[in-house]
Amino acid sequence: MTTITNAPFADLTPDCVLDALYSVDVQCDGRLLALNSYENRVYQIGVEDSTPLIAKFYRPGRWSDAVILEEHAFVAELVAQEIPVVPALALGGKTLNQFGGYRFAVFPRQGGRPPELDDPATLEWMGRFIARIHALGAVKPFTARPTVDIATFGELPRDYLLEHRFIPDDILAAWHSVVDQALDGVRHCYERAGDARVLRLHGDCHMGNVLWIEGENKNAPDGDKNSGPHFVDFDDARMGPAVQDLWMLLSGNHAEMNLQLSYVLEGYRDFFDFDPRELHLVEALRTLRLIHYSAWIAQRWNDPAFPAAFPWFNTQRYWQDRILELREQIALMDEPPLEIL
Repeated sequence: MTTITNAPFADLTPDCVLDALYSVDVQCDGRLLALNSYENRVYQIGVEDSTPLIAKFYRPGRWSDAVILEEHAFVAELVAQEIPVVPALALGGKTLNQFGGYRFAVFPRQGGRPPELDDPATLEWMGRFIARIHALGAVKPFTARPTVDIATFGELPRDYLLEHRFIPDDILAAWHSVVDQALDGVRHCYERAGDARVLRLHGDCHMGNVLWIEGENKNAPDGDKNSGPHFVDFDDARMGPAVQDLWMLLSGNHAEMNLQLSYVLEGYRDFFDFDPRELHLVEALRTLRLIHYSAWIAQRWNDPAFPAAFPWFNTQRYWQDRILELREQIALMDEPPLEIL
């Protein structure tokens, strides 16, 4: 893990954004709306006599061109199978363009609302579409994009935080001890899961990356393109176990998550097999995400946008809360896994 360049978007002025769009023949009308995004910079762009578009300017130094283009290719494969995702547009024959030292892509604007995950029918519908993504994702692997694993999401983030001295000295020993215990717990979960299959995933399938479209009939079949979930932002697509795209749909206590899982898998298994051994990985993957999240912010702490957006980060209270959080995860990883009802 490397520290992200200081103020990486300092030169990305509104004029630069509009000029970049003009360079690929997008006739902007001057309307520019910054959307909520910390990793990249994302804007809604007004277009003359047409529907607005979405422009994403990629964070310099994060992904190589090959990694970004592999994401675009995967999403294009999903579109070809009529899976509701939002692809990058080919402008000037390319989905990835450059202007003023920035790489950017342009997407259709996709409206929608967050899905209602307390609705069993919604969970089943989500399961069906995630399974279709996974069925295609299993056909061949990514070759440039990374894998969700203990090293990249746990060990390297831990080492980065230690090397760059983000942990206060008076609780350093406690944090170091608990994160190592947590990673031991993750390893044991992986051992219990056995040789879990890895495939191409969305990778970050939280509710902010799913937009629900309400058609004329709320209970319209999945084939109705005007209804149901639309998956956006494959920026974190990577290789990993199928359950990585499922566990973020679950919340509440053990019994509540078991019930939610049963609805998700009822739809999922219509299109793709699910190995129940992967349920040993649910709390392990949650633990890795928590460790990785702290390092993700720390890597970008020199970007002025991050201290402004995360003022509570790197305070004494923040790291004390992370110690308690990881202790809870250590206990959860020792409990029996979720069950398929």
